[in-house]
Amino acid sequence: MELREERPDDAGAVRHVHLRAFGDHGGVVADLVDTLRHGIRSGEGLALVAEAAGQVVGHVMFTRCLLDAPRRLVDVQVLSPLGVLPGHQRQGIGSTLVRTGLAALAEGESPLVFLEGDPGYYTRFGFAPGAELGFRKPSLRIPDAAFQVIRLPAYEPWMTGTLVYSEPFWRHDAVGLRDANA
Repeated sequence: MELREERPDDAGAVRHVHLRAFGDHGGVVADLVDTLRHGIRSGEGLALVAEAAGQVVGHVMFTRCLLDAPRRLVDVQVLSPLGVLPGHQRQGIGSTLVRTGLAALAEGESPLVFLEGDPGYYTRFGFAPGAELGFRKPSLRIPDAAFQVIRLPAYEPWMTGTLVYSEPFWRHDAVGLRDANA
């Protein structure tokens, strides 16, 4: 398996990964990635792919969002999405993508990485419940346990507050869980 930064010619393969990995929700995720990609190209994040036998089998994206801290707005990263083709899941590909991305971000100026996800999966990388560390989620639709954060070396104790997702997350309605019965 080879890990590398996503290239422009990977767009179709990356879209395929998310369509397959996220099932019924795959179209929303793939559209979100297509929109977020513009910020990645301008240097405001990181997108990695995993290749096996010349095929893109996994993808992770870290994009710039904001923390509304009392002192000032702080540029932070959001890990979203992480996808691996179903036939390649449970082989460590997702874990490798996350660890590689976090290591790259730790060398930079990003103080925090947030996500919405399964705590049973993401705690292995050092993510912790955001509320317990002084952070507020950007939407009440995000389950408390799913709102997680990891502090990187650039973090300073005054950096607390509310996560503010970038506009594409709202445009694609990719924040929290919708209640189908509401």
